[in-house]
Amino acid sequence: MSDQAPLTFQRYQDLAVSTDRKRDPGSALGLYLLGLFGETRSLLSEVKKKQRDAAAYVGYTASVVEELGDVLWYLTTFAARSHLAIADIAHSLNRGLENWDQERAPDLEFASLQQQLPPPQSQPTPAFENTLLRLASQVGLLMIDHQAGHLTDNRDALSGRLIAIFRALVNAATEAGVTLEQAAHGNLRKVFDRWPQTKEYPPLFDEEYSPEEQIPRSLAIEVFERTVGGKTYVFQRCNGVNIGDRLTDNIMKPDDYRFHDVFHYAYAAVLG
Repeated sequence: MSDQAPLTFQRYQDLAVSTDRKRDPGSALGLYLLGLFGETRSLLSEVKKKQRDAAAYVGYTASVVEELGDVLWYLTTFAARSHLAIADIAHSLNRGLENWDQERAPDLEFASLQQQLPPPQSQPTPAFENTLLRLASQVGLLMIDHQAGHLTDNRDALSGRLIAIFRALVNAATEAGVTLEQAAHGNLRKVFDRWPQTKEYPPLFDEEYSPEEQIPRSLAIEVFERTVGGKTYVFQRCNGVNIGDRLTDNIMKPDDYRFHDVFHYAYAAVLG
């Protein structure tokens, strides 16, 4: 999906849900609450790191965008598991109680919620910090109500909690000088890179090499132990021929280092 195309909330929810590895629709909501809580904590942690390390922390802005996207993913999938549309949540940010019972809202674009932005913030501002604390507080209230059973069969109460969280998330993005749409696109790239809908394998890294310089496409490696002179060694045999040097742990306390070439073979296998 192009980052240039306007992204709607329903489109984002559809794509996010397609990467939800918990396929069972009856799965408990606790997993998604843990994820929402954990990613919110990580977002707050980015501010703490920047305050602590200042100029030494050069990845602050990119990390804030990534964490905003992760919080959005868990909020969106939690809403979907609760049979709520994130587009309805977004539409309700500026809707009064008198309009609460309106019919399902039309889908909205992310850009509609952030009309004006300050420049991207290279340092966390006091307003940004306060909004993140408010975001964390609202996530905490959601968890408290969920654990107490106050949200069971209470769609309005649950919607209210999610609206408060979503409002704080939008405000946090605005105060950081980034768009939530930017965070959403980045999140989709991240999750589809981790769980692609269609797996497309790249060419083998040595595809263009001459045959004698390529890793064999098929080989059998034996890794086995022998005791020699009272010491235990690991030997290797490739296609029936002994190869390499025999290895010991070479340390007073055994640590199985003698087997470490297994990892090199694993890397070679992954590379093709």
